Amino acid sequence: MINFVHFEDPRTVTEIRPIFVNHWVPNTIGNGIPAGGSVQLLAMQFRVALTERLSLIGVKDGYIWDSTNGALDTLLDDGWASVTAGLKYNILRDTQSGTIASIGGTYELPIGSRKALQTVGDGEFHLFVTGGQRLMNGNAHLMSAFGWRVPSDGFLQSESVHWSNHLDVKLTEKTYLVTELAWWHWVDSAEGGAALGVAGQDLFNLSTSDMTGKDLVTQNVGLKFKPNRKTEVGLAYEFPLTDFKDVIEGRLQTELIVRY
Repeated sequence: MINFVHFEDPRTVTEIRPIFVNHWVPNTIGNGIPAGGSVQLLAMQFRVALTERLSLIGVKDGYIWDSTNGALDTLLDDGWASVTAGLKYNILRDTQSGTIASIGGTYELPIGSRKALQTVGDGEFHLFVTGGQRLMNGNAHLMSAFGWRVPSDGFLQSESVHWSNHLDVKLTEKTYLVTELAWWHWVDSAEGGAALGVAGQDLFNLSTSDMTGKDLVTQNVGLKFKPNRKTEVGLAYEFPLTDFKDVIEGRLQTELIVRY
């Protein structure tokens, strides 16, 4: 559930995934910019198994509501999120050991609302590798993914890499305890951007010129409920672990996954 736009499940599945996020913003962000308040997102992800190994994935869309305060409220307003879609290919699947790995890529179409700080540049590519391992005879699972976000226009948007990790442990026949960890590292700033001191984590890629070398680490803790093999309901709270918080003070996320 952490880094939900870019942390991709390695499995080849057909599913829809409605997501609601309430994201709290620090009272001060970047270079002393007054902020605070929150941002809400309602989105619908999808994945379609085209073959046993190839999937079509849609990972970013939906509508953004602005409830921020301070200077951030003058920059951000309600609007549509950009749309991101691509392909994922399974390169390793060992059912006996419970090991799986996939590679893929997506492209963010610059068609979101500018007032919601979407469509900053000409779109963004995301290349990733993701894998999973069954543990404790299926009573626990580990997933890890590494991704690289490359904007089409590096003059207007920053470039970053992320490493996202997931661990779940079965509590009952239908309930799992989940904790996840995500690390962000910005490798190149937007030369033509302003000195904002923040980039926008996973939902945004702001035009900011002073992000090179910065790191953000966040963790979440939550629960997953699986009433049957085709349905999952999740709830998790995410918080920053590093002194640099970017735009996150906290995040509460709920989701429903229905597989076909």
